[in-house]
Parts: sequence; structure tokens; C-alpha cells
Amino acid sequence: MIPVPLLVVVMGGWCAVYLADTLLKSSSTHRIRYESWLASRGLMLSPFHVRWQTTMFNRLFAYCARINPRAQYLWFNSGLVFGLVAMVGSVVLLTKTLQQTLAQMTTDNPRMGGQQALQVVVPGVNLPTSQLGYFFSALLLSGVIHELGHAVAALREQVRVNGFGIFVFVVYPGAFVDLFTTHLSIISPAQQLRIFCAGVWHNFVLCVAALAFLFLLPIVLFPVYFTGGGALVTEVIQGSAADGPRGLSVGDIVTRLEDCPVWGVEDWSSCLSHLSLSPQTGYCVPGTSLQSSWAHGRAYKRLDGTMDCCSNNSLTDLCFSYMRPQGKNSREYACMPVRKMVSGTQVCRTDGDCSAGPSDAGSICVTPSLENQTRFIRVTHPPNTHMLFVGYPPHLQYAVSLTNFIPRFGFLHLDLPVFLETFCKYVVSLSGALAVVNSVPCFALDGQWMLNALLEATLVTVVTDRQKRELIGFFLLLAGSALLAANVALGLWMVTAR
Repeated sequence: MIPVPLLVVVMGGWCAVYLADTLLKSSSTHRIRYESWLASRGLMLSPFHVRWQTTMFNRLFAYCARINPRAQYLWFNSGLVFGLVAMVGSVVLLTKTLQQTLAQMTTDNPRMGGQQALQVVVPGVNLPTSQLGYFFSALLLSGVIHELGHAVAALREQVRVNGFGIFVFVVYPGAFVDLFTTHLSIISPAQQLRIFCAGVWHNFVLCVAALAFLFLLPIVLFPVYFTGGGALVTEVIQGSAADGPRGLSVGDIVTRLEDCPVWGVEDWSSCLSHLSLSPQTGYCVPGTSLQSSWAHGRAYKRLDGTMDCCSNNSLTDLCFSYMRPQGKNSREYACMPVRKMVSGTQVCRTDGDCSAGPSDAGSICVTPSLENQTRFIRVTHPPNTHMLFVGYPPHLQYAVSLTNFIPRFGFLHLDLPVFLETFCKYVVSLSGALAVVNSVPCFALDGQWMLNALLEATLVTVVTDRQKRELIGFFLLLAGSALLAANVALGLWMVTAR
């Protein structure tokens, strides 16, 4: 469900704005001055909606429309082709997404939700509040680039641009361009298509550009940041499994999880996944030192059937199991100081793994005796001593935030690469989503005007009656609108109600 504090803040803010607007407009003293102030600044207010419009960018749009006319002709024709392909592709994608949503509604498998290509995003529900800045800035950038494409394409086709604006609807920002509809209605359908398809085309280009920048980020930041030296810790959740005096700290570089090397964040995730699915690792301990230091405890079964021998709830001792050196298939249990027993020791699976060299003769492979799915993991982060983790491996993954980028100089901020990575990922997702959604043949979206222009360009000789062509377009738009509405409604229900 939507968090109540967020809902209260949003509703309270809009109520305050609407109340102030109503009072000022109903005041005989301030009404004229207030309305003049709004008009002079291009502001318009309505319930849950505020927008700002200006003509200050018209010269910039006109300048961009005059740059290399031949190249722009090819550019916007490419956009026309992409827009038509995207219109068909968006219908296919939304149909597939709707099928996946319906399938997810009839199953309890939580993994099916992550298979959807498109998902409804609700701030505070499936979008963390810490990510709202990335989300809204990327959404606004995607909207501005979208409308920039419309404006430049319109001026190339001799359609006047009345102005450019930015709006906020509830909490979602966006942009728009106001085109002179008389000019727009008298140009050819092909010209209209170049204008209407320019928005989704520029969203696609922005998506590809952000993806390329994300891929080239290690090269771009190479003079000041390097990669491949481990996973750098940028945040540790307070009170988590990785927090504490001997836990991880911001700035630590993780290089190994048990015997699994960590060269970056991807290795960190894959190592944790491997350790969670593999049997618990053992450790080679010299038999002489083991026998003189172990503390025998009476082993007992836990509820899950595993064995334990430490009954004093010690934070420094752990129950280890080992095979009796004198006999076969006879397993013993001992409660031992965990850090002392495993620090700097070799990993093993059997006693045979501890007899690789002459110096290892007499070593015994001891294995932590833990509950099912619980693992003991040594986290190497030099020059500090190992962090020892006992628990469910995914908990360790959720406890820390890491990055591949390690600064070459101490004064560099650790979060700069993280900011660039995260922002680019949001631009890729949101700009791509805008390209898909705006291509849908749906009322009030670019897809409506793209479909109308396409029908005028292709059916004029087949269906000569204009009213019949409009009727065909109406039913196609009705179907596209129903498809999009079903995806949004079911997506919202899946996010907020389940």
C-alpha cells in the first residue's frame, strides 16, 4: 500500500496550493494583481496540476531547426520509421505485459513479477524514497528531450511553436510544446508523421546515449577512478549484519568472500549466490592445536535436524563438526572460539584437502555446524582483519551498498560514480518507457496523432470517405486505450494492493 506519510504530504501540499489559489482569486483586493502575476509568468494552476509556459526557448528551437537541413531530413525520416515500428512494437509489448500480469495474479510465485518488461512505478511503494531525486530528474530530462524533438521537427516543417512548458501532475513532472494547430492541419500526413514521431525517436536516442555512457563510464572515469580492484563499500545499513566494530565500513574494499575472489560488485553478488547454494565450507586446523584448545560440548539437535554444541549463546564461540581422526564415519562436535580457529586458515571439504603439503600433515577439516540455509562466511577487506558473518547470505547483500569504482585520490567523493551509474540507469528505463508508452495508439498520447496521420497517408486511396477513415481510427484508438488502461489499472493493483 502507499505509505500514509507520503500520501499526507502530497495531499496536504496540493490542498494548501489550491486553497491559496482559490482565496487569492476570490479576493476583490488581490484578484487582478494575482491573475496578472500568473499570466506574466506563464503559470496555470488547477487541482493536482501546475504548469509553466514560456517563449524564451523559441529562438533556440529555431536555431536547432536550421542546422544542416539535409542531415536533419535524414534524421527525422529515421524517426518516422522508428515511430511506426515502435507503435506496433508497443502494442505487442503491452499485450505481453498484460498476459504476464494476469498470470502473476493467478499464481503465488514471487519471481514472476520481475519478468515484466514494463511495471507501474509508485513512489514510496516500489520506488524507494531515497531514489526519488533520480526518478524525477530523469523523468523530467526524458520529457524535455521528447518535447525538444517535437519542437525542432515542427519548425522544420514550417509549423509555428507557440511556446514550451513544464508541468507537475500530482508528483510526476513533465514537459510540453504548444504547436499552432492551423499550420499543423494543412501540412501533408508525411510531414505530420515526422513531427509526431520525433518525440519517441528522441526518447529512444536518449536511451541509447545513456546506455552507451553507462557502458563507457569506466573509461570516462579512468583518470580519477579505477575498477577491478575489488568492491568498494559506499554504505552500511546501521544495525545490519555487516555493521559493528569488526564489520564493514564505508571506504573498505572487499576482495574475497571465502575462497571466491571479488573484483567488483558483480563478483560480490555471484559469490554470495554461489555460497548460499553450496555446502558450508570447512577450514583446516592443525590437529595438535585443536585438541589442546577445543571445548567439548554435548551436541543436541535443533528443530531443523542440524546439530549444535554451543549452549551458552556466546558471541565468540561456534559449534564445529569434524571426523574423528582415529575412526571413520564418526563425527564429533566441539564448541570453539571461531575467530581463533578460522583466521588465516585454508578452506577445505575433507581432511584430504588439508594434506596438500608436508606442513599440513595432521590438519583436520572442521566445518561450522549451522542451521539449514545459514552460512559462515569470511569477508576479506584488507588491511583489516576478516569480517566473520553468520547468517543467510542475501542478508549480507542487502546490508551494504557497493561500487566498482575505487578513487585514485583521497579527496574524491565515493558516491560520484554511484550517482552517475544510478542516474543513467533511470534515464535508460524512463526514456525507454516514455518511447514505448507514447507510441501506443491511445487517446491523448502521441500514438493518437501518429495513427491518424498514418491512416491519412495510407488509406486515402482505399477508403475515400474521410468519416470512415476516422471511424477506423477511432476503434483502433479505443482498443489501444483499453490495452494501456488495463495495464495501468492491473499494474497499480499489483503494486499497491497485493
